Amino acid sequence: MESECLAPEWGSQPCVMGIDEAGRGPVLGPMVYGCLYCPISYQTSLASLHFADSKTLKEEKREELYESLKLDKSIGWAVDVIGPRELSANMLAKNKINLNEISHNSAMGLIKRVLDMGVLLTEVYLDTVGDPEKYRVKLCERFSSIKFVVSKKADSLYPVVSGASIVAKVTRDRALRGWLVEETGENINRNFGSGYPGDPETKAWLEQHKHSVFGFPSLVRFSWGTCTTHLKSEVEVAWESDETEENGFGNSSKRQAKLSRFGFTNKSESRSEEIESSGKGRCKFLQARKIQQITQF
Repeated sequence: MESECLAPEWGSQPCVMGIDEAGRGPVLGPMVYGCLYCPISYQTSLASLHFADSKTLKEEKREELYESLKLDKSIGWAVDVIGPRELSANMLAKNKINLNEISHNSAMGLIKRVLDMGVLLTEVYLDTVGDPEKYRVKLCERFSSIKFVVSKKADSLYPVVSGASIVAKVTRDRALRGWLVEETGENINRNFGSGYPGDPETKAWLEQHKHSVFGFPSLVRFSWGTCTTHLKSEVEVAWESDETEENGFGNSSKRQAKLSRFGFTNKSESRSEEIESSGKGRCKFLQARKIQQITQF
């Protein structure tokens, strides 16, 4: 039962929730937060379902448990899928939002969604992000009527968190398997391994799919330090931007501005700033999208 549905019949009883994430560390794909909730009176039965930390289970077993919990009328669940673009945008913005804060916001968002349904949450168990006590205090200040337990390895200690771990992990795995790769003009393959920075297959995939101007496909989290090491041979990028001069006439003049963010500043590989609108000599990225240079508007 997803949280977008109406509150279940048992929602008026005191309920417990577990929250866990999947995909915090990988350089590829989304980070997924999942929650599982049920009546406190159902916790003994929940333990008998033999949930475990999703990382300790084989994919087939995770899928089996996921399908079984979806059919259980005494369990509710919900997910928050945070895509790589959103992660990078937040972490690279002028007013940066770090990964811990993104994680906290996601967890609190799930709690609010279930409360807004009318479910009587009285206890919530979470795997910690950062200092456990500081995290607990932060949650208590936001939701004063709920008892919070924040613990390391919560997914292996509390069945309700183990169930949330299954929800998050299976959702992320399915998202990666069915990921719509937008950059079709670059012959992108899907053999990217686990997505973790230390995976040799993932590192090889990043090396094969980097672009000297556009960086990486949208599947990649640009904000990860792993990306920086792969962008050593970038080219200088320039574009025209309007700059209004205070000369009393309000005229605007054109100037060339250089893009140095992400380290795209290798002068030895500079290209001509003038590209004919015919598309001759353009890179595959632009050709695939039939992007042309417009000189008149």
